[in-house]
Amino acid sequence: MNYRKPSKEKLNHLILVVVFTLLAVSGLYFGLIRRQTESIARLGQDKAAAAKKLQLVLDTLHRANLIHAELDEVKNTLERVETDIASGDLYSWVINSLRGFKAAYKVEIPQFSQLGPSTDVNLFPTFPYKQATLTVAGLAHFHDLGKFLADFENQFPHTRLVNLSLDANASSVTSQPETLSFKMDIVTLVRVNAP
Repeated sequence: MNYRKPSKEKLNHLILVVVFTLLAVSGLYFGLIRRQTESIARLGQDKAAAAKKLQLVLDTLHRANLIHAELDEVKNTLERVETDIASGDLYSWVINSLRGFKAAYKVEIPQFSQLGPSTDVNLFPTFPYKQATLTVAGLAHFHDLGKFLADFENQFPHTRLVNLSLDANASSVTSQPETLSFKMDIVTLVRVNAP
């Protein structure tokens, strides 16, 4: 074999070919291959996210009967809770509820005002119920009135007694010293879509 030293010109050509080859390979890598690799990685992440969403949907579909049963249970609970919310003839509902409840207490409520119109509930925005207010006045002993008020709000959780004002009953100071005259507003929730 003849191992002669190549000429300077051939050596320069060889160096140029190697440099251009390296430039072409690096250009191909940075221009095409790296972008494709990044695109493949991004597609892999998108595929993993889509698979996760698909699994969530499939899990929800498998639990559809359970979710439907829970929805039915919540609807039944709501219907049971709504049984003591005012509906229909509001004035008679409030009066009958109040008279039926006060029968067990020594509280006299001879005065009822007209029931105010049903208005939007002013505590919560977009609340699905309305509210109506009725003012009542009456007489009772101090302890009887306190027990009546506490038990009334416990018995009717969708009704509130507000604006309570108490005065010593001037006509009964000598005969019954603990008798008070009272005046209060009864605010009750009203079902909007009541049958």
